[in-house]
Amino acid sequence: MDKIAAKAEAEEFLKSLLNRNLRVYTTDGRLFVGNFKCTDTHSNIVLSLTYEYRQPSQQKLAEAAAAASTSAEPGKSTVTADMPSRYLGLVVIPGHHIVKMEVEEFASQVKSRSIFERRDLYGGR
Repeated sequence: MDKIAAKAEAEEFLKSLLNRNLRVYTTDGRLFVGNFKCTDTHSNIVLSLTYEYRQPSQQKLAEAAAAASTSAEPGKSTVTADMPSRYLGLVVIPGHHIVKMEVEEFASQVKSRSIFERRDLYGGR
């Protein structure tokens, strides 16, 4: 694949992500969930309607572990702790802080997309 075709494919992929919900993980352990609006040549990401989730503090983890150990069945070692969140709205996430990005899809979205793909395969529009 030549450079021009690769660039066109990359642009098409980015366009397919526009207005979709993304989960963006950052180097400091935060998770941002929002609607993808744009990016730039430095891989900065702009999300709208964004929520920020943080890892629980060490104190909260210790409390959750203590609560789990007192009420847990023998041999069961699962600890759950809530991630505190807050609404941010429109955010820019610097590209050099992005660790991982995921497209958030729900079963209903996957099903609807497959209906549209089948429609396109059979020529209906």
